[in-house]
Amino acid sequence: MCIAVSACGISKSFGPLRALKEISFEIPEAAVAGFIGPDGAGKTTLFRIAATLLIPDEGNMTLFGYDSVKDFRNLRKVTGYMPGRFSLYQDLTVRENLEFYATVFGTTVLKNYDLIKDIYEHIEPFRDRPAGKLSGGMKQKLALSCALIHRPSLIILDEPTTGVDAVSRREFWELLGSIKENGITVMVSTPYMDEATRCDTIVLMQDGRILESGKPGTIKERFEGTLWHATAEDTYLLLNALRKWKYTLTAYPFGDSAHVTFSEERETAGLIGYMTALNIKGFSIKPAEPTVEDRFLQLMSGGKIYE
Repeated sequence: MCIAVSACGISKSFGPLRALKEISFEIPEAAVAGFIGPDGAGKTTLFRIAATLLIPDEGNMTLFGYDSVKDFRNLRKVTGYMPGRFSLYQDLTVRENLEFYATVFGTTVLKNYDLIKDIYEHIEPFRDRPAGKLSGGMKQKLALSCALIHRPSLIILDEPTTGVDAVSRREFWELLGSIKENGITVMVSTPYMDEATRCDTIVLMQDGRILESGKPGTIKERFEGTLWHATAEDTYLLLNALRKWKYTLTAYPFGDSAHVTFSEERETAGLIGYMTALNIKGFSIKPAEPTVEDRFLQLMSGGKIYE
């Protein structure tokens, strides 16, 4: 297995704020690597270092053998970067933006059109429309086309699906699959847990640190203890009751239900009487299969009740 990206002990501060704290990871070639975490986890700072836009205070990062600091000029030829905010020229048309970025990288749209064809076909009917007048999903596809037009070895996507509709999110992840099939390595960050399972490998981040990393299936298997799925007519009352139960370790909402762990499994039987006494109507509980989100919340909570 060839390693495309390797980070060792990356730290970065902005004044008193430590945005990254000794970050280390590896990404295989032609893999989709998802960096999952809430706002403030350090994802954008890490991606800006990978894109050679920031210099780390400590540690080093290599991308396809190039050092992110010493070899930044060479790296910019083999990487594509799509920031979280739409950063293309809003007064230029779709076609003009694409042609401009192709020219910057010394290539042409025609030369690499086969790579962006599946993406660009969605927006080609609007090729003469100013980029600033596109919908959120269309802007997303244009930015991705521009980031790919020079056929990079690595593409870095900072929360590309934030603020777009569910259909556009699904389409975007399908497009990432076709990018991977072309041998391009993908680094993508997202706050959406449901997107984690679409990645080959994931990195769970919080407060500038990596909590855990690995394949989605491996992350799920690391869940500690037994997870329970609880439902009732009123989920809010259910959660409050579960968090007051003396054997509860963690309890958090999961759709219109709750996911729970207990310190002593044999005591779950007593919950029926407990819920009845509290007049929690329609209560039921059964074992559940952990998700990546369940493992992430377990790591974040440190084994305590999660509110």
